[in-house]
Amino acid sequence: MYNLGISCYYHDSAAALLKDGHVVAAVEEERFSRKKFDDDFPKLAIEWCLKEAGITPDKIHSVAFYDKPILKFERLLDNYIAVAPRGLNSFLDVIPKWLHNRLWIKDTIKKTLSGFQGEIIFPDHHMSHAAHAFYTSSFDESAILTVDGVGEWSTTSIGYGRENSITITNDIRWPHSLGLFYSAFTYFLGFQINEGEYKLMGLASYGKPKFYDLILDKLIDVKKDGSIHLDMSYFAFTHDKVMTNEKFSKLFGLKPRQKNEPPQQIHFDIGASAQKVLEDVLLKMVKYVYEKFKMKNLCLGGGVALNGVANYRILNEGPFDNIHIPPSPGDAGSAVGCAQYLYHIYHKNRMVKDENQAKFIQENVYVGPSFSDKKIQSFLDSKNLVYEKLDNDDLLKKTAQLIANGKIVGWYQGRMEWGPRALGCRSILADPRKVEMKDILNEKIKHRESFRPFAPSILEEYVSEYFDIDRPSPYMLMVVPVKKPNEIPAVTHVDGTGRLQSVNKDANPMYYNLINEFYKITGVPVIINTSMNVMGEPIVNTPEQAYQMIIKTDMDYIVMGSYILEK
Repeated sequence: MYNLGISCYYHDSAAALLKDGHVVAAVEEERFSRKKFDDDFPKLAIEWCLKEAGITPDKIHSVAFYDKPILKFERLLDNYIAVAPRGLNSFLDVIPKWLHNRLWIKDTIKKTLSGFQGEIIFPDHHMSHAAHAFYTSSFDESAILTVDGVGEWSTTSIGYGRENSITITNDIRWPHSLGLFYSAFTYFLGFQINEGEYKLMGLASYGKPKFYDLILDKLIDVKKDGSIHLDMSYFAFTHDKVMTNEKFSKLFGLKPRQKNEPPQQIHFDIGASAQKVLEDVLLKMVKYVYEKFKMKNLCLGGGVALNGVANYRILNEGPFDNIHIPPSPGDAGSAVGCAQYLYHIYHKNRMVKDENQAKFIQENVYVGPSFSDKKIQSFLDSKNLVYEKLDNDDLLKKTAQLIANGKIVGWYQGRMEWGPRALGCRSILADPRKVEMKDILNEKIKHRESFRPFAPSILEEYVSEYFDIDRPSPYMLMVVPVKKPNEIPAVTHVDGTGRLQSVNKDANPMYYNLINEFYKITGVPVIINTSMNVMGEPIVNTPEQAYQMIIKTDMDYIVMGSYILEK
């Protein structure tokens, strides 16, 4: 049975194809369109998924779309009526998009999938998040917490999963949203919403939460159970294209930071304050969920689950024994989530979870496009490029030595990762022992803000030796205190933490073996891993796009399949 899941029309459009409940192909539309955070209908992603599986649309049993467009449209109309006459410009911008295409998603799906005769269903937005969180876990039963900006009406939901069922019991509703609260500070501090929240998380480490009490006093009322109520007189997102208003600016004594304006200490302190509020609210929510359901496992979903600093506090200070967060907890991941809902819950197919953790990671992550050595060589030859082809052992040894020698290396191998993080297949790699490497990568490779940190990839068996955590973290979703910051200064953030990726030898053997070769040379089982893209562009997909990285940055080498190219 083939099931297709689709998410689009908000941000991070994506498509995912499941065969008998297992992900066989999943990819974001941006990887083909080259439009970062593309929100259009994922036509190219769907075409690739079908091609990858070798099927035509008539072989698809059924399709799921990640939310209920009619309910979302109802919420928009209700909101515009409530805030009128404010919001006219926003209304005139948003509503025509819905009337022209977003309400007719079923017709668009049928038109795209010519020959498809199956059923199309529309799970709730937060149910899609919950399904992705639960069905990518190893748990037979788990409490579930999903937190994001907004779905149809819900902004936060809680419930639980047991085998083939997920029950949502409570929610918080628009406009009272922890995700939009954090996005408001993202906007105010000069970053793009739905894209810059992770920048705010990095910026917050440079500040002190001096405005914490002010925020709790004026902007957000937090109950003991973690439910929240925003004072909407400070926010503009219900009626405008911006997130905050003049009253919000007066509260902090400054205007929103402009994109090219260097951040000042007050920006760092405001960011630190917003981050601490987010963490404390989430901890209250988590404790309430535990008291309500009395389960030892927790699955987190929704875009707020990308906040690795908060995730670590939930693991470290929360009451649950085990925490699971899927590799793509935001809206793109809901393309998988709604398809999992369709297969396991709607069609009532028995859930069988693979106990081989490495295989489970592979199925959750390494499900994107790949290019064979033959295709890579054909591209290289078409450009008359000079390259060296090596067997696997020599390739790993040479690449590891280059990194140990201080070279910056592009690493383009196997199937592209699912989700927003490069996890060892479309990565830029460097030596974490060199303190200056962080600034070099930000300035000369990524072309981005100097305060942005880089992630460490570490051999799974050494995680507890280098980081204050007692379990693997394969999806780069935990920001953890570093135990040996002097050994790996380039991946140790200003606050002494790192957003680690543990690498399992069976889940990604090529990447594991490369880090292991670096370990043999240096005695350090860690390398810097950052995604192969520059600021404002999606992660590379094709060999051509990977090669362009060495042209437009100061990267020293790129390794594509069995081939090494020097700049």
